[in-house]
Amino acid sequence: MENNTSQSTDNHNDLMEKEKKANGKKKRFMILGGVATVILVIVLSVWISSMGHETTDNAQLDAMITPVRAIVPGFITDVRFTDNQEVKKGDTLIMIDQKDYLAKLAQSEAALESSRAQLELAKTGALTADLNANASVYSSQAAKENIASAQARLNRDEKDMARIEKMLKDGAATQQQYETTKAEYETAKAQFEMLKKQYEASSSQAVGAQSQAEGQKSQIALSAAMVKQREAELQLAKTQLENTIIVAPFDGIISKKSVEEGQYIQPNSPICSAVDFKNLYVTANFKETQIEQMRAGQEVDIKVDAFPKVKIKGSLQSLGGATGAKFSLLPPDNATGNFVKITQRVPVRIAITEYPKEMTGLLIPGLSVVVDVMTK
Repeated sequence: MENNTSQSTDNHNDLMEKEKKANGKKKRFMILGGVATVILVIVLSVWISSMGHETTDNAQLDAMITPVRAIVPGFITDVRFTDNQEVKKGDTLIMIDQKDYLAKLAQSEAALESSRAQLELAKTGALTADLNANASVYSSQAAKENIASAQARLNRDEKDMARIEKMLKDGAATQQQYETTKAEYETAKAQFEMLKKQYEASSSQAVGAQSQAEGQKSQIALSAAMVKQREAELQLAKTQLENTIIVAPFDGIISKKSVEEGQYIQPNSPICSAVDFKNLYVTANFKETQIEQMRAGQEVDIKVDAFPKVKIKGSLQSLGGATGAKFSLLPPDNATGNFVKITQRVPVRIAITEYPKEMTGLLIPGLSVVVDVMTK
């Protein structure tokens, strides 16, 4: 009886052990199935979410950074900014000593007034010369008309002389009549010769007066050209004087200050750099295999590494005109024998369209970002 009871107990224990093993196997299968399901869900969710998106972390914030340089030489008399100061467009940054430039401006103004006076004098001289030339022409014309009258009188007296000589031979005229007619003829002849010489003289004088008038007109053109030159010099002097005051080119932040009061600077000497932090954009470098569906105008999500909780929106503006390698100092030459294919990067410009106002001034060029372009 005891043997049967012991055997029954052993059988029961075996059954319990088998049930435990079976339950353990079921639990392991359930756990493995759950893990596989989770992995499958994650893979599917990543795959689904990746459809219609292109992402890269090879990107950074960018902005226009303009070097501010001196245009004219001189000693700095005043520096009105500090490093990393926010400025408005037109704010004065530095002032250069103006004494020499004010003197040059006054000199240019005086030279211009002198040139204008010379021009007016040339105009007056030309007018006088022109009047003299016209008077000489009129005098020459009058002399020419007098010659015609004297020629007619001489012709008449010459005929009278021939007639009186014949009459004197025939005894029809007295010697006194002959002498009188001869005197009139000689007088007419002398007057004709005198008027001819007067006409020649007046003609030469008219030609000279006309040449002088032309010369005076040329002097007007020369004086007018000199006035234009002086006006250009005056404008240059004004521009140089204006350039002694260097102002901010736009609203932004001034950094990299490199001048101090009392320093002498030459043209093109660096003064500082102006950063246009209000017009930020993103430069992202996508793999060439990612740009197939990218088009201008697509929405972009931007995450800044320095401010991971800040939501920034953007819009794809344009794709680069060439890969980054082509813009490098030494572009690769794939015509060489040792060619290794490397996936190229294409620079993409993304405009920032929306970001929290409180981030103004905190988002600065050079910060690393992650961009997600919604291609569909």
